[in-house]
Amino acid sequence: MAFSPQNRSNTLNGILFVALFATSATYIAEFDFFKHLAISPLIIGIVLGILYANTLRHKLPQEWQAGILFSTKNILRLGIIFYGFRLTFQNISEVGLTGMLVSISIVSLTFIIGYVVGTKLLKLDRDTTILISAGSSICGAAAVLATEPVLKAESYKTSIAVATVVVFGTIAMFLYPFLYNSGLLDISPQMMGIYLGGTVHEVAHVVGAGNAMGEEVANSAVIVKMLRVMLLAPFLLIISLWLKQQISHTKTKQQQTKPNQTKLNQIKSSAITIPWFAVIFIVMVGVNSLNVIPSSVVITINHLDTFALTMAMTALGMETRLEKFKGIGLKPIYLATILFAWLVIGGYWLTHLLSNF
Repeated sequence: MAFSPQNRSNTLNGILFVALFATSATYIAEFDFFKHLAISPLIIGIVLGILYANTLRHKLPQEWQAGILFSTKNILRLGIIFYGFRLTFQNISEVGLTGMLVSISIVSLTFIIGYVVGTKLLKLDRDTTILISAGSSICGAAAVLATEPVLKAESYKTSIAVATVVVFGTIAMFLYPFLYNSGLLDISPQMMGIYLGGTVHEVAHVVGAGNAMGEEVANSAVIVKMLRVMLLAPFLLIISLWLKQQISHTKTKQQQTKPNQTKLNQIKSSAITIPWFAVIFIVMVGVNSLNVIPSSVVITINHLDTFALTMAMTALGMETRLEKFKGIGLKPIYLATILFAWLVIGGYWLTHLLSNF
């Protein structure tokens, strides 16, 4: 056990080691260059982690490994839970039915398109497909991080998905203001905000792009983006139940053809559980909606939560070695590109279509 009396100090050393890297990422994110690009400490953290994993990782005491794994799982779940303090249920009423419909439509359609294209057309593995699709459809790196423990995916697949979020989210952050300010888009400021918040990957990217187009656009964009984030919990519950059903179906099928594999399937089936951290996430949104906690405390919670998520991203980076990427090819990039094109073009069409509601 990670925190047994004989392992406790080594595990704590591993956690503190990750925290040191996360502190560095937080400091670096304050540089004007990264602030201008709206690059969050989460992204910098995973880059630092990957650089370390492929250079000096062999010098890390093996006993500290438990602390890194603790950061990728337990601290990650804690970060997702307290992410709920960034949202309130009142956000829904502020953008009306159009904002709600755009959020739900984009999340649902983007994930379905991503899964079908990834697994059926590109023949990409299931976990990488789901992680990339989740990052594109919901809330970028945070969605990838939240989905990873449900899938029990390998760390390098998470890193691939996060990389696509960074690349295409950054492109969108510059593309949307250009399209809007050039007059190429026939759209009002409020609708532009809904379009932006409904289709861009990261919250930071939405804030950066929104501020470049004016306050009215920025306000609508952030609220719609928060609605997408709020859909993270039901998304995780649906994914968990779907995986359980899929494994149960596979188990029944294999029992008919390979009875000797029954035990293995039972083990796999029992490993899929409801992600209760997603349920607690919704509870935290409810608590925040009541306005019973002072705003200063909520701000502090948000800062600590960002640091926890940065630790989780850094630890995931530390578990990502470049040799694991051999044989992956360009398929993840193809999938992310197709989803980005859908978000830009399909999202614009959906926003216009649903603007009459």
